[in-house]
Amino acid sequence: MNLREKYHIPNDSIITIAGTVGVGKSTMTHALAKALRFKTSLEKVDTNPYLEKFYHDFERWSFHLQIYFLAERFKEQKKIFEYGGGFIQDRSIYEDTGIFAKMHYDNGTMSKTDYETYKSLFDAMVMTPYFPHPDLLIYLEGSFDDVINRIQSRGREMEKNTPISYWKEMYKRYEDWINNFNACPILRINISDYDLLKQEESIEPILEKVGHFIQQSRRWKSRELIK
Repeated sequence: MNLREKYHIPNDSIITIAGTVGVGKSTMTHALAKALRFKTSLEKVDTNPYLEKFYHDFERWSFHLQIYFLAERFKEQKKIFEYGGGFIQDRSIYEDTGIFAKMHYDNGTMSKTDYETYKSLFDAMVMTPYFPHPDLLIYLEGSFDDVINRIQSRGREMEKNTPISYWKEMYKRYEDWINNFNACPILRINISDYDLLKQEESIEPILEKVGHFIQQSRRWKSRELIK
């Protein structure tokens, strides 16, 4: 019996990994995909034409960056659901508007016109009954010190050179965002409870929780359809 069957995780499940920079979303994505024999949907960072420019000038490039991310994530989301499931997704489409775009608007590094244009486009694409949401969102969380230590030891150079105040604000916004998120079921996991780089077997308790959450979610959906 493979791990997917052992923990009763349907082979068409779509699981999204969310959390602030530095929590290990990519590591979790690859570990879950390997354990479940699922495909991965990864954030396209290295081919992003705006990312490095953005870190040097937030105000000039924030709108361009957010539009690029929205388009790429929407295309990826569409591809996943057309393919038929069995995917682990690195970062959710919901974080873009709930955290990043709003943060730049609030801080004056995105104009009101740009923010309203972005928000209108996001709502038209995502916040509709026709947009297929994931079966489960896994939210990775930890202390601020743990997150900063990970950025300094594993992050990209442009992230290491970003002021601590930026990461502190993002950390707080992520906490507020996840406490109000309701687009799909959430499984919260603390990054201090496992070490996938040193202990590959630490994925199994996570898989057990994933299976439980997805089964609960699908039973709830079935009851709602019967009503």
